[in-house]
Amino acid sequence: MIEYLQVALALITLIGALGTAFSRDPFSKLIALGVMIGGIVPFIVGRGYLDVAVAVALIAPVTTIFVLAITGRYDNAD
Repeated sequence: MIEYLQVALALITLIGALGTAFSRDPFSKLIALGVMIGGIVPFIVGRGYLDVAVAVALIAPVTTIFVLAITGRYDNAD
């Protein structure tokens, strides 16, 4: 990968990780987690692990949908 692209992707990953760690709202945590995954996937592809990248690309959105459904149920119960 090009060096400046690696730095940009690393910054995106760090921003997502910090957002996930310091966010209180579950929906904001999911958005920050998606940003973090978006920064990590190009590194996985760059190393040649395409099967892992495909698995992450398929599992992450499905997990997000389940977590949103669960947190939406708890928000409506209040």
